[in-house]
Amino acid sequence: MAVGARSGHDDPEDRQGRPPEQSSDVTDGAVPTTGDDDASEGSGTGQKKQRSFWKELPLLIGIALLLALLIKTFLVQAFSIPSESMMNTLQRGDRVLVDKLTPWFGSEPERGEVVVFHDPGGWLEGEPTPEPNALQEVLSFIGLMPSAEDKDLIKRTIAVAGDTVECKKDGPLKVNGVPLNEPYIYPGSTPCDAQSSFGPLTVPKDRIWVMGDNRQNSQDSRYHMEDVNGGFVPVEKVVGRAVVVAWPVDRWSTLPVPATFEQPGVSAALSAAPAALGLAGAVPIVLWRRRRLTDRRTAG
Repeated sequence: MAVGARSGHDDPEDRQGRPPEQSSDVTDGAVPTTGDDDASEGSGTGQKKQRSFWKELPLLIGIALLLALLIKTFLVQAFSIPSESMMNTLQRGDRVLVDKLTPWFGSEPERGEVVVFHDPGGWLEGEPTPEPNALQEVLSFIGLMPSAEDKDLIKRTIAVAGDTVECKKDGPLKVNGVPLNEPYIYPGSTPCDAQSSFGPLTVPKDRIWVMGDNRQNSQDSRYHMEDVNGGFVPVEKVVGRAVVVAWPVDRWSTLPVPATFEQPGVSAALSAAPAALGLAGAVPIVLWRRRRLTDRRTAG
């Protein structure tokens, strides 16, 4: 359908008083439009918009998947709780969200935090690996479900580098010599028993000591003291801190650090370390200064 448009200049006949009814905006041979044609034009435009949306849909899906993958890789990832080792804090089947961002800025696990970490060396040896279906593989790829191929564990950080940790039969768990009051352990559990007594042990650099809240049903650091890491978990194996129970809805809650680890003296070893280092660094300076003063007096 060819439709003419004004050029912006008046026709000579218009200037000579041509009657209005003889004036036309349509070029020779053009067919004037009707209301029905306008309706068809409108419907055609609507169809074009609809086709445009469907063309853009794959791009939108791709962007959404890319963002989800970036979030999973650098920010937050969902993990499923496969056992009862962290009851009652975490139940089997809970979904937790793990903060993966702060470790990128050099943050290391702190006492009391619930952390997810890769198997540091044979802790899950012999454990069956479930076969995921196609949907589970897609959801795990974008971070909405944990990967079935990854062998990860979740425990509570009890002690960090420089701490001493110990627990004797039926006795309290001690960190830096301070008995811990542990209201978070599973009702009926004891901090440790005859089979899981240990210590005192000093946590090496870049390592943490972890234990489950369900002490009599948790294969944690206590049961792997003969492995290559001595039961300690390398910080580099830590995926991140579990911060929220996201599913099921009626279990939604945050996972804060218990007040247990704010007890006086628990962090005494670390607080004393800077002072000791400062003193060790100051001694050579004082000796050097005294030697210079002695040399000046002798020269004088």
